[in-house]
Amino acid sequence: MTILATIGLGANLNDPAEQVEYALAELDRLPGTRLLARSSLYASAPVGYVDQPDFINAVAQVETDLAPRALLVALLDIEHRHGRERSFRNAPRTLDLDLLLYGDAHFHEEGLTLPHPRMHERGFVLLPLLEIAPDATIPGRGRAADWLAGCADQNIAVLPPPAAAANA
Repeated sequence: MTILATIGLGANLNDPAEQVEYALAELDRLPGTRLLARSSLYASAPVGYVDQPDFINAVAQVETDLAPRALLVALLDIEHRHGRERSFRNAPRTLDLDLLLYGDAHFHEEGLTLPHPRMHERGFVLLPLLEIAPDATIPGRGRAADWLAGCADQNIAVLPPPAAAANA
């Protein structure tokens, strides 16, 4: 059975925009998975541990045959290939991939909670999500757009497309 899944991407080390762009391409190459939509890139201030560079973020929607746990394992593998190290919570990172939504799944098991438990509090997730899915809903929480006002104090900006893409 094919499911629509939403993935958050972020990076703030080793050319973060390039890390995110490469990861978006890698999502389209996962088994039984096809990239349907991707947001613009967004710059955002770090959350939690603030003594680090700003992040580049994006959101992607994929159609996948992978079960939630298998998709999460594939995302963790992509992170690993990009040199992700988990030295401490909210540490700087070469790549962070979060499984945000998996259809209308609403559950918690060891290491996996759907929808992502903090996505409704993060403008760097909500803005790119609403760019590609303006009517998105967060299971158990309602319309994603209704949560955006609570993120108004967060410093997030959409980045202009690269010059080559703008002229294509």
